[in-house]
Amino acid sequence: MRVSEESVEDDSPTRERVAESIHRNGPSTATELSARLGLTPAGVRRHLEHMAAQGLVESREERIHGQRRRGRPARVFALTDAGRDNFTHSYDDLAAQALRFLRETGGEDAISAFAERRLAEFRTKYEAVLAGVATDERIERLAKALTDDGFAASVSSTPLGMQICQHHCPVAHVAEEFPQLCEAETEIFAELLGTHVQRLATIAHGDGICTTNLPQIHQSRTERLSR
Repeated sequence: MRVSEESVEDDSPTRERVAESIHRNGPSTATELSARLGLTPAGVRRHLEHMAAQGLVESREERIHGQRRRGRPARVFALTDAGRDNFTHSYDDLAAQALRFLRETGGEDAISAFAERRLAEFRTKYEAVLAGVATDERIERLAKALTDDGFAASVSSTPLGMQICQHHCPVAHVAEEFPQLCEAETEIFAELLGTHVQRLATIAHGDGICTTNLPQIHQSRTERLSR
């Protein structure tokens, strides 16, 4: 059952639901949000307009990875940095200052070493989670572990391969200045899954979600299903 447009206008809790839906599912059209939340498209658009005026969301053309569909790309709404700030309490400024000092005193190699050490504990934790898990099930298990740690991860299949999508990044502001954090994470994904991976997009670089492609896992699944 859909609630009336008038009843949701200027309703802060409903706008929080809209923001949460974008946060969990990535950039979304008004129609997609309407279907998820049980609101009319017109009601959703009014909330989005209000949130855009506050600088919490932005409208842009949908970014297509792989083969482009016919017609113009859809308009999607994505959280801005200010919108994501409502979902994280990271000490971004302090962390960035510390890393700048580290770079000034130790150079870029010191930043890379820090990134690798920071993620070493994640490697150890996720290795335990994935121990004994079949190869073709590891990607789903890893996505669940990432979600439990606040990354809101999901798995999808595309013509490019299987993909892990992280809809939230607690260190996105810092990673924007220090991409070594993203690079180290990508390397750990490859080690954990035992396959080549490709980072197609990151929140830190302005994309709506962090997308990691796993072409070999996709290929092995396709071959198995065709037998």
